[in-house]
Amino acid sequence: MKIKDIELFQLEIPLKKPFSTSLHTVKEARNTVVRIVADDGRAGWGEGSPTEVITGDSNASIRGYIENCLKPILLGEDPGSLEKITSLVQDSGAGNTNAKAAVEMAVYDLFGQQLGVPVYQFLGGYQNKLQTDMTVSVAGVDEMEKDARKAVEAGFPTLKLKVGKDLLEDLERVKTVRSAVGSEINIRLDANQGWQPKEAVKIIREMEELGLDIELVEQPVLAEDFAGMKYVKDNVLTPIMADESLFSPRDAIRLIKEECCDLFNIKLMKSGGLSRALMINSVAEAAGIECMLGCMLESKIAITAAAQLAGARRNITRLDLDAPLLLAENPVQGGITYQGPQIELPRVPGLGISQVENLKELR
Repeated sequence: MKIKDIELFQLEIPLKKPFSTSLHTVKEARNTVVRIVADDGRAGWGEGSPTEVITGDSNASIRGYIENCLKPILLGEDPGSLEKITSLVQDSGAGNTNAKAAVEMAVYDLFGQQLGVPVYQFLGGYQNKLQTDMTVSVAGVDEMEKDARKAVEAGFPTLKLKVGKDLLEDLERVKTVRSAVGSEINIRLDANQGWQPKEAVKIIREMEELGLDIELVEQPVLAEDFAGMKYVKDNVLTPIMADESLFSPRDAIRLIKEECCDLFNIKLMKSGGLSRALMINSVAEAAGIECMLGCMLESKIAITAAAQLAGARRNITRLDLDAPLLLAENPVQGGITYQGPQIELPRVPGLGISQVENLKELR
């Protein structure tokens, strides 16, 4: 099997409702879809979901990098030479993590098809049934309470509340949601870099004193403020998770060496694909740090790839892979299936994506 062509498409999917964090508000998922075609007619699927405020990538930069940097070096290569191909992708240039992730997942898809096994099996095969949380977008207190109740009624035992917009209102948001959903529901918070270190310590301590029972707080301070994150971690009891501070295996080593956090959030769009995500998880596991597999606003293409990775490795103990549930439409046939918070991996070779509808071909 040889790579014959790399095709690029645009995929636009409206959200059920606007999705807001402390960084931005999004009304539509606008992603780049990659289809790598082999000379035997088989095809592998990949997807880039740019979030400019986090990765710096855009759909234009994803397409340009694939067309000009990745496609010329991958045509004619055998997807079975996985180490060679992932090295070519990762060594092709700096940054451009969305483009690298999209191409890599399509190659892993082809490799799984070539082997005749699902991706999660050749990556480790730990489990094929998973459970995700449901994210509650940052909004007014009443709206967040309503959204939290709706998620619990749909069967989700874990909620991820977006905070970081306003310190006093953030505390009210968490108090109100905890009161609304009761003590049995697991609540984790994501500040998306929205607090200063001393602010973060203040509000987290208040939540601890109030007995709000928060599982973890994700990225409380600016991504580059490693010292600030360590300050927060050292001055609260609640576990602190790194997200935007963690792009690469090198970041993982620094976070561990400087004792900045308790947990890692790995995302394919940040790490640059499955190969680097695997490295990050291995570094974390060696240091005794558990990982969560998170997402941007991807469709089921990239979320299936992330779920395959999560199913492969035991150190990935938490999932935030709810993005397809936030979308108003599902144009992807095949891949993972949802039953409330439960995710089941497909038992077919590769990623298990059979078709993607409503694609706009790019020329």
